[in-house]
Amino acid sequence: MSEIPTDSIWCVVPVYNNAATVKGVALACRRHLEHVLVVDDGSTDADVVGLFSDTDIEVVRHLENQGKGQALSTALRHVKEKDGSWMITVDADGQHDPDDIPAFFPVIGEFPDSILVGARDFSSPTIPGGSRFGRTFSNFWIKLECGASVSDTQSGFRAYPVDFLSRIKLRGKRYDFEVEVLSKAVWHGLSIQDVPVSVHYPPKEERISHFDQWKDNVRLTGRHSLLVGRRLLPWPHKKLVKSSAADWKYLLKHPRKFLAMLLQENSTPTELGVAAGVGVLLATLPLIACHTIAILYVSTKLNLNRLLAVNIQHFCAPPFVPLACIALGFYLRNGHWLGIEELKTFGSDLHQHVLNWLVGSLVLAPVLAIIGGLIVFNIAARVQRKGTENYA
Repeated sequence: MSEIPTDSIWCVVPVYNNAATVKGVALACRRHLEHVLVVDDGSTDADVVGLFSDTDIEVVRHLENQGKGQALSTALRHVKEKDGSWMITVDADGQHDPDDIPAFFPVIGEFPDSILVGARDFSSPTIPGGSRFGRTFSNFWIKLECGASVSDTQSGFRAYPVDFLSRIKLRGKRYDFEVEVLSKAVWHGLSIQDVPVSVHYPPKEERISHFDQWKDNVRLTGRHSLLVGRRLLPWPHKKLVKSSAADWKYLLKHPRKFLAMLLQENSTPTELGVAAGVGVLLATLPLIACHTIAILYVSTKLNLNRLLAVNIQHFCAPPFVPLACIALGFYLRNGHWLGIEELKTFGSDLHQHVLNWLVGSLVLAPVLAIIGGLIVFNIAARVQRKGTENYA
């Protein structure tokens, strides 16, 4: 473990209209780090520069609100110009306790090729239900996109390695920045490490949140969709850090070890449900003689349970599901169901029925995938619940 000098670590406090709390937060951070930078993202409730005129805390200002992601990008450039090696980010609303900053120091020394995420303690009953759901939902997407199991992907209390982060191309400008950076960091060979931290949520009437339930959720959904789409493409990412993951060429040459790796996969009920859904979806499509290859590729790329995804395809094997797709596709294309005459010429019109299969599967595949996923999810959740009760 190497010691990282704290004078190379900067604390960054992005702020937008949190005049009541930002100075106290920044001064508390200053007790632990020599360099503290406040990025005013176009605040209109106070003169943030003036608030810190009697301190040695630096302030960078955006003339207009550009989003938290852009504020962090501005901070990254500033810290890099000042030869900082790490950037610890703390929210300005008082949710994070700056006295938790020293908890990051030993982890920085132990994992220099990582992003450290402050895993907030959500055991308190005062934590908003929306925050609990949002964290679980976001954690699932990150696991799907890059395979990393992160306890709190929505936490803004983080430590970023400046050099590595500046070499990753990021497009998110608002809250989507904080999910995009995790997935892309793992793609480029970095790891994600959890650091337990405390959290404070004031009473609802005192809480100030700039998260727009409509706009920001749409942005996050769009960003996750783009990340999943990019994940499925076969083009590799440039590795900034040599990955310790298993070499696929080696595994393919040693099928017994590959099978052993598959058998060791553990998944939550949600992940098993998604794996089942993906397996059913692809098995329903007319990927003739390629179903297993397609399912293995997609389930591997999305870090899903491959054994389940591959084996559930047998429920979609001929004749029932393909015939149902062909019949539905024929109806959609011709306006009536398959009759005796069409069945008599089935062999000679095979190319048309492959097209019918494709058309019908585009409707049936999502429906069957949802049904299959829900069935597997409920079975897995019930088994997990029963196992927990027996253990208790």
